[in-house]
Amino acid sequence: MTKGLLIVHTGEGKGKTTAALGMAMRAAGHGLPVCFIQFIKGSWRYGELEAVKRFEELIDFHVMGKGFTWKSENLEEDARLAQEAWAFACQAIDSGNFHTVVLDEFTYLLHYGMLDIEPCLEFLARRNPTQHVVITGRYAPEPLIAAADLVTEMRMIKHPLKSGVKAQKGIEF
Repeated sequence: MTKGLLIVHTGEGKGKTTAALGMAMRAAGHGLPVCFIQFIKGSWRYGELEAVKRFEELIDFHVMGKGFTWKSENLEEDARLAQEAWAFACQAIDSGNFHTVVLDEFTYLLHYGMLDIEPCLEFLARRNPTQHVVITGRYAPEPLIAAADLVTEMRMIKHPLKSGVKAQKGIEF
């Protein structure tokens, strides 16, 4: 049976975006088109942006928003940008051009009330029944978890930041 899955990677641990990138690379490896939308990563450089360029004919990569929203000084502007980014994501999903659409860090928009969850879930339920959607981020709300076909929770057991080791190229970015 082939069914488009709603997949959620959530939790306090590291690896949510990395898992979604792995799925994007796997799909691209099979020649399947992917749209990867990062909702709040901002404008600083990530290693994955450079790696994805090697698959630019199959992975359509978009960085939306302007940074880490929970540290924002202008939440109204962030909410407006979040709504614009969601509209862009809806267009990508509706286009029929993508086997998989990744909504990276999307849970934060729901958690911070920038988007209402019910209309988002209704939209996702109406997508093409063979299309996969992957959502990442901490604080996945229960209704999203209930609607998903696959949910993985990343749990932090130990992290080098706790012992003073700063973020490192190739590991965190």
